[in-house]
Amino acid sequence: MHEGRTARAVRTDTPARAAPPGMNPFMRLVASTAAIGGFLYGYDTGIIAGALLSISAEFALSHAMQEVVAAAILFGAVLGGLGTGAVSDRFGRRRTIMAIAAIFTLGATAASLAPDPTTLALARVVLGIAVGASSQSIPAYVAELAPAARRGRLVVAFSVAIGLGILSASLVGYGLQDVLSWRTMIAAGAVPALVLFAAMFTLPESPRWLVSQDRRAEARRALARVRPEGADLDGELAEVAETIRQGRAARQAGGWRGLTRAWVRPALVAGCGTAAFTQLVGIEMMIYYAPTLLKGVGFSEDGALLTNVGIAAIYLAMTALGLAIVDRVGRRRLSLLTLPGAALSLAVLGALFALGRTGPEDAPYVIACLFLFMMFQAGGLQVIGWLTGSEVYPLSVRAAGTSAQAGTVWGANLLLTGTALSLIHHLGAGGAMWVYAGLNALAFLFVWQFLPELKGRSLEEVEEALRCGHFTPEHFATGAGTLRQPAEGAAS
Repeated sequence: MHEGRTARAVRTDTPARAAPPGMNPFMRLVASTAAIGGFLYGYDTGIIAGALLSISAEFALSHAMQEVVAAAILFGAVLGGLGTGAVSDRFGRRRTIMAIAAIFTLGATAASLAPDPTTLALARVVLGIAVGASSQSIPAYVAELAPAARRGRLVVAFSVAIGLGILSASLVGYGLQDVLSWRTMIAAGAVPALVLFAAMFTLPESPRWLVSQDRRAEARRALARVRPEGADLDGELAEVAETIRQGRAARQAGGWRGLTRAWVRPALVAGCGTAAFTQLVGIEMMIYYAPTLLKGVGFSEDGALLTNVGIAAIYLAMTALGLAIVDRVGRRRLSLLTLPGAALSLAVLGALFALGRTGPEDAPYVIACLFLFMMFQAGGLQVIGWLTGSEVYPLSVRAAGTSAQAGTVWGANLLLTGTALSLIHHLGAGGAMWVYAGLNALAFLFVWQFLPELKGRSLEEVEEALRCGHFTPEHFATGAGTLRQPAEGAAS
């Protein structure tokens, strides 16, 4: 509350407005269909691990060019993540996702037909634009359609689909490398992209976006399709409309400029900080480089690739478990329960590497540490990464906020991918694992300090807490007291 401004009291000692019992089957269909974008994200980023061996042989790639081909998709993802917010605000969430599906199709087709490594790298930049854009748009789209009580589960379906895509890519790379050419492996990604493009014609636009465009009747029809019979559609839309009206009355800037406002800053810190740690903790290093790392410490090629399949399977299983429990356990609590285990697993793995305990008799311990790390990470912080970005930002800056979130994820991913092998070279495999263990410990401290528990809260309640300066773990934990909300016209 700023001095000299009038205010009205808003009670927060009552629970969030409950969604009607049960789940509208069409809402499940919407979330499942949109999650195809998550599958494409996982498959297109993961398939390079199996395809790169054949690509390198065909084009006689140097180590440097191998890194360029592998990392090109991450560069594109940064561009796609940062650039999609304005498109989503201008043209709507649904049409943006349709455009993303078309780019997925174009990128996969172009990469599969590439006549030289430069063209292949450029095509993978195009694929990356689609990957980054999907990670920005799809979680936000699902969050804006979902009821508050089920929002976590429905948005996390995107993360589960990422895991399914990664596992599919690992199985293709391990089991079909001698059967399929690398071009067929990459081209296969165009098929689900076409399915997503066609399916989006049947799905509704975000009611919140429609209300922001003063299309209230269309918003009501869209909301009716994803709510059970008897739901209070008018009440939910009135809450959305009031939030938008307050922002307009206060003449508050939206878009990227709006992210610089003081009252939005806690959401930006929580969202982008969580996004950065989802990558810096080392999970993508495991997904991209586990076979390389294991071969470097003495594993056979088959053993390293099979372990990689196990890592991908655990990722999928744990994100699916996270989907089932995130709305009961909570976002903050789930991360705080799992991050210590992830840090400890890497610390022990680092000790095994540092002591040279990587022979055949020690292999079960090395694999156990890798699998435990993946269990704790995929079932915790990775579950909430995209979910947090979809629910912390106010509507007026949600597209820009989720763009910043996606850009942070892919920028951190690019940083991690570009430094992982150098870190192992300079510090040894053991030292590198200890660095990542320390980053997991820092992630725990960050979540403890900056990330409130948002389970069961409507997006409008989260925005109200930001406006009133109460976006803190303490206030959301107690759920008691009176928030002081700036009066209409206050430019907080």
